[in-house]
Amino acid sequence: MAHDWPELDIPYQGKLLAGVDEVGRGPLVGSVVTAAVILDPDRPISGLTDSKKLSEKKREAFFDEIKEKALAWHIAECSVAEIDRLNILHATMLAMQRAVAGLKPAAEFVLIDGNRCPDMPCPAMAVVKGDLRHAAISAASILAKVYRDQQMVELEARYPGYGFAQHKGYPTKQHFAALEKLGPIPEHRRSFKPVQQRLDL
Repeated sequence: MAHDWPELDIPYQGKLLAGVDEVGRGPLVGSVVTAAVILDPDRPISGLTDSKKLSEKKREAFFDEIKEKALAWHIAECSVAEIDRLNILHATMLAMQRAVAGLKPAAEFVLIDGNRCPDMPCPAMAVVKGDLRHAAISAASILAKVYRDQQMVELEARYPGYGFAQHKGYPTKQHFAALEKLGPIPEHRRSFKPVQQRLDL
């Protein structure tokens, strides 16, 4: 069944509309990842919603479908070094700019999940809970989530014992216990207090 999307009062009719979302502001490790998606109205994708409300298997199926059917999509990120230098908010805004800049064709209007917009090359609007309110933002949230989760699985393979494949880098009891036992890895965000507290100074 297609999603019954609430009407958003935005002046984008007839324009190439991109949805943008991020994943990874809260974790203690790894990049912050963003995605931008321009959906094709002639190739609708049924069932899109906030990535957090979908099973891992369903997200992965949508990941492939979105890449196949979208008019344009691009995944971008800001590294741990950039997060530590800029702070997580500014790094997230920069990653969003990179995601939109990578779209071909370029977006003519951008909807961003959340309550603030970075500078964009076209008109943009922040939408609180946008991943539940607009299909393009939902699609972006799914691309970013699956891509970052894959990074965490790869990180677990390189650093076994931290549980990255399970907690995805978020500050869980399992993650704190691994930090205490094994110490931070290079991919940990030094600017985040739980990591700072466990650094060998």
